[in-house]
Amino acid sequence: MDFTAQPKPATALCGVVSADGKIAYPPGVKEITDKITTDEMIKRLKMVVKTFMDMDQDSEDEKQQYLPLALHLASEFFLRNPNKDVRLLVACCLADIFRIYAPEAPYTSHDKLKDIFLFITRQLKGLEDTKSPQFNRYFYLLENLAWVKSYNICFELEDCNEIFIQLFRTLFSVINNSHNKKVQMHMLDLMSSIIMEGDGVTQELLDSILINLIPAHKNLNKQSFDLAKVLLKRTVQTIEACIANFFNQVLVLGRSSVSDLSEHVFDLIQELFAIDPHLLLSVMPQLEFKLKSNDGEERLAVVRLLAKLFGSKDSDLATQNRPLWQCFLGRFNDIHVPVRLESVKFASHCLMNHPDLAKDLTEYLKVRSHDPEEAIRHDVIVTIITAAKRDLALVNDQLLGFVRERTLDKRWRVRKEAMMGLAQLYKKYCLHGEAGKEAAEKVSWIKDKLLHIYYQNSIDDKLLVEKIFAQYLVPHNLETEERMKCLYYLYASLDPNAVKALNEMWKCQNMLRSHVRELLDLHKQPTSEANCSAMFGKLMTIAKNLPDPGKAQDFVKKFNQVLGDDEKLRSQLELLISPTCSCKQADVCVREIARKLANPKQPTNPFLEMVKFLLERIAPVHIDSEAISALVKLMNKSIEGTADDEEEGVSPDTAIRSGLELLKVLSFTHPTSFHSAETYESLLQCLRMEDDKVAEAAIQIFRNTGHKIETDLPQIRSTLIPILHQKAKRGTPHQAKQAVHCIHAIFTNKEVQLAQIFEPLSRSLNADVPEQLITPLVSLGHISMLAPDQFASPMKSVVANFIVKDLLMNDRSTGEKNGKLWSPDEEVSPEVLAKVQAIKLLVRWLLGMKNNQSKSANSTLRLLSAMLVSEGDLTEQKRISKSDMSRLRLAAGSAIMKLAQEPCYHEIITPEQFQLCALVINDECYQVRQIFAQKLHKALVKLLLPLEYMAIFALCAKDPVKERRAHARQCLLKNISIRREYIKQNPMATEKLLSLLPEYVVPYMIHLLAHDPDFTRSQDVDQLRDIKECLWFMLEVLMTKNENNSHAFMKKMAENIKLTKDAQSPDESKMNEKLYTVCDVALCVINSKSALCNADSPKDPVLPMKFFTQPEKDFCNDKSYISEETRVLLLTGKPKPAGVLGAVNKPLSATGRKPYVRSTGAETGSNINVNSELNPSTGNRSREQSSEAVETGVSENEENPVRIISVTPVKNIDPVKNKEINSDQTTQGNISSDRGKKRSVAAAGTENIQQKTDEKVDESGPPAPSKPRRGRRPKSESQGNATKNDDINKPLGKGRKRAAVSQESPGGLEAGNAKAPKLQDVAKKAVPAERQIDLQR
Repeated sequence: MDFTAQPKPATALCGVVSADGKIAYPPGVKEITDKITTDEMIKRLKMVVKTFMDMDQDSEDEKQQYLPLALHLASEFFLRNPNKDVRLLVACCLADIFRIYAPEAPYTSHDKLKDIFLFITRQLKGLEDTKSPQFNRYFYLLENLAWVKSYNICFELEDCNEIFIQLFRTLFSVINNSHNKKVQMHMLDLMSSIIMEGDGVTQELLDSILINLIPAHKNLNKQSFDLAKVLLKRTVQTIEACIANFFNQVLVLGRSSVSDLSEHVFDLIQELFAIDPHLLLSVMPQLEFKLKSNDGEERLAVVRLLAKLFGSKDSDLATQNRPLWQCFLGRFNDIHVPVRLESVKFASHCLMNHPDLAKDLTEYLKVRSHDPEEAIRHDVIVTIITAAKRDLALVNDQLLGFVRERTLDKRWRVRKEAMMGLAQLYKKYCLHGEAGKEAAEKVSWIKDKLLHIYYQNSIDDKLLVEKIFAQYLVPHNLETEERMKCLYYLYASLDPNAVKALNEMWKCQNMLRSHVRELLDLHKQPTSEANCSAMFGKLMTIAKNLPDPGKAQDFVKKFNQVLGDDEKLRSQLELLISPTCSCKQADVCVREIARKLANPKQPTNPFLEMVKFLLERIAPVHIDSEAISALVKLMNKSIEGTADDEEEGVSPDTAIRSGLELLKVLSFTHPTSFHSAETYESLLQCLRMEDDKVAEAAIQIFRNTGHKIETDLPQIRSTLIPILHQKAKRGTPHQAKQAVHCIHAIFTNKEVQLAQIFEPLSRSLNADVPEQLITPLVSLGHISMLAPDQFASPMKSVVANFIVKDLLMNDRSTGEKNGKLWSPDEEVSPEVLAKVQAIKLLVRWLLGMKNNQSKSANSTLRLLSAMLVSEGDLTEQKRISKSDMSRLRLAAGSAIMKLAQEPCYHEIITPEQFQLCALVINDECYQVRQIFAQKLHKALVKLLLPLEYMAIFALCAKDPVKERRAHARQCLLKNISIRREYIKQNPMATEKLLSLLPEYVVPYMIHLLAHDPDFTRSQDVDQLRDIKECLWFMLEVLMTKNENNSHAFMKKMAENIKLTKDAQSPDESKMNEKLYTVCDVALCVINSKSALCNADSPKDPVLPMKFFTQPEKDFCNDKSYISEETRVLLLTGKPKPAGVLGAVNKPLSATGRKPYVRSTGAETGSNINVNSELNPSTGNRSREQSSEAVETGVSENEENPVRIISVTPVKNIDPVKNKEINSDQTTQGNISSDRGKKRSVAAAGTENIQQKTDEKVDESGPPAPSKPRRGRRPKSESQGNATKNDDINKPLGKGRKRAAVSQESPGGLEAGNAKAPKLQDVAKKAVPAERQIDLQR
């Protein structure tokens, strides 16, 4: 019955009345009407509340009695009463009424029920204020509703959703941090019962819950978030389907209008996943669908979301949902840059929270570490380093390897991040040892790698390495003893290249310090034009040592002005670079200078930053007298055996030797810091040690630092002199050299001291005991070089009577005929070592005299030339071994090159002698070529050798070993760069352009190639191709830039040479024709490679008179010496036959495997079928073999990838046991043989072992080959082969032996793809003209 629909009585406000027409009230409660005051109404309602509270469901009589009152309390008067206390009391009554009359409510009208529950819901807002006097009643109301589940009555109402939404919103809005757990529990009970017992959750109701998870709401009311979180956990089984439907509508169907929360779906998924992953069981496949969206921004949003889901600490989503994980990993390779970037950022959290997933991530991070986007490569590094700093166990060696690679990235920002990251790891795990020895060993490579970066050309890299060294490898803020201990053991554990880099770093810092010192000295001099010019040059030099040299120049000039104006600043800088400045003083000076230059109004001051860079480079932050003393004490402990060497992972012997080497290096840069009796006493102790290296280093330290020993420390002097004498007479060669130099450097009576060594040594020389000759020869050579006025004359008789006649011109012992072209130092015979030192003595003697008045230099040069012509066997008695001959050839070539560094001797070196010297770079022995090229580069880069010697590098184009050619090219680049930079920095150098300008190497190169012994026929295409390769090897580097119209200048030089004659043989028409032919090839190359060469040359080039005659007035040479057909062949013609590269007595870098090839018994002698064009199966076999080229080994010439046959490297090969291998290699040598020289084949990996000529070869092969060129790329078959008999008795021309073409040589033919050379082509091979040098000329 709908009571609310009946008319209201006049005296009653609503409902049913008793039989007498009155509402029954509890005892003591008077009638409640609108006639009474509010206070009275509240008083009476409280009593009613008390009555209903005390009633229970079993009181049937009371329930019937108070039914009219229950209906009365639901009247509009109470539900809309303006007084909140009245409303609260009525709500409490109504809640109890629902409890008492449950399960049937006394209100049957749906509208009335809706009004009542909305009324009760509104009252629940009072829960917000826990300090309110009425809070307990509000709590009672909540508790009652939750316990009875009163709201479940609303399920019968059609619009119950409105009530529930209002209830949920109210509860979520009132919950706050002042509520206790009971309040939250009752709210949860109330809401969960509605969710779990209803037919479903509508979208609006779901929104009222989910809105509390959105970050904005979450931050406003953390308690409402917690309430929603617990509610969802409690109702997960029921609500999951509703959530899935919501996300399906938005994500898959794209119906964003279904909810106002559609734009927050990814935030919601993240929060729901954190609450309970089961809430999203049906949603995850939808995310996989979204990951493949065509919209990049959409993919980015999904990736951001999944990154958080996969990366969260307790997430096991990756293992539970592998398909989604794999799909997510695919986004690392997304085409959209922000997606890749987000994927990489995620990896850091994943590595830290889920180390088990590192394996999955590694491959994807590897690809991204090579990403074209700088930001992504940068973030890969940040990701790996962040995880490694948290725990090194989180990253594997492969991940650290990616960071290692990026230290050489092309972008500075990436390189810097990688270097700094590695430095931080080193400091954390190696210096501080935070994760034990195992972790320290894992990152022990970092120190070496960081120092290797000092080899990079960028000044930014160098400066960062210096900063890292000062802050992370050896922190400068440590106490002196701790700092030096750190440096001592670091130096002992570095690899050789890192040690060189560290030494170079100190050298560069010391050089910059000296530049600043010279600048300050210029400030002390009176102002003049010369002074200003010198100061400007010095400022430019200093600027080159700072980042961004262009800007640095302006800042350095400004700093120089400040120095000129501020005397105090100048004195601070002088103190900083003073040799006696301590580390603490340096720190104070740097801070003081920076303070003076700082500008408070300019927070970012680029000028100050640049000055700080300069100060950091020149300040002695590590080394001072105290530091040297600490280092010496550490070394003493190592000598005594009381140091912690083993604990630091270094053996005592290594620690001592490295400690001495460290002190030796520091003696160059900080000599003043060594001057103390204690330090020198320790060094004297080292001199007495048996370790030769230690003693040698100690002598060198004395040499560098002992200038005041004679005056300040007489006791040290008296002890040192006899030790130095003993070392000069009977020490090792290196000790003898250092001892002589030490005496010369630190003693005033050096003439007397050196005479006491010279006289007994010169008298006791005995060629019959070569073992005892080496040290005396070294000492005598250095003495005659350091004191020529005193010892040049006595030395002349020693040279004439002993060195040349007795030692060099005699072979007393017979060398070991083991076929090797090179032997280790310890296997070289004492006699040959003595001869090498004798050659060096001759050079030192001449370098000391620096004149050729006695014509001794001419005689010496003829002797050295003879040694080269005789291939090292000066006596030609064939008693000397191949490896010893290689040593002597190297010594002779190096000696000529050394003499050429002295102008007075350079003038008398003839073109023939220069050419002999040059051909050493094509020696048959790999080590000879390697060492000679290094010496050549070292002298050229210091501008010690004349420019013509740079032309020698052109011959490296014929070297069969790729790495040698690459080294030569790098040498050329470096030399050309240094010469051009020198000309720019030294305006006065323009007067010496002929000897400095790199382009002037072209005439020397043309002349050298024209006299190449291989160039015998000026129209032979293959020989011309060789010439072209040599020319282009040099011209390619020179023509990189067209500076000052250099292309036209070089073309003009080649044209001018055609107007002259060869000064070496001006009347020989054939020789001149060869010269002009080389010029035409050069012009052909220049014209084909440059469109700018046809411009007018800025100046007329000057040709060297030593090599070219003056052009005749009426002489015109417009003839072309190469035909048009040849020109085309040279530029675009068929490539030279691709053969197998020769290692030339250098072991293979990787052992190859011999591919399986089915063969008949007749083929066992050789695996090359010379009749392959008649055998159709051979082609297929060759293709199979060539496809395995990558697998079978490492070829040294990538342009001609070929099969490499495995040969086990051994010292001695039994010719019987290795017959099959040798015959295989011999056949290859046959096919690729050179012109008219006897065969000499060296197998790769067998250390230059020459195969015996009488070994059996396949009878179907070509005739016995001529000897291949040494150190040259072999010629093609079209050149043909001279017969063996024609050449066996011929003398070798120009002193160059032919490079042995090994099994890897480019002249060989690939198995199965070789064609037999036609017999008529073989017969066409011409014998090259040989030239003997007249030694008496």
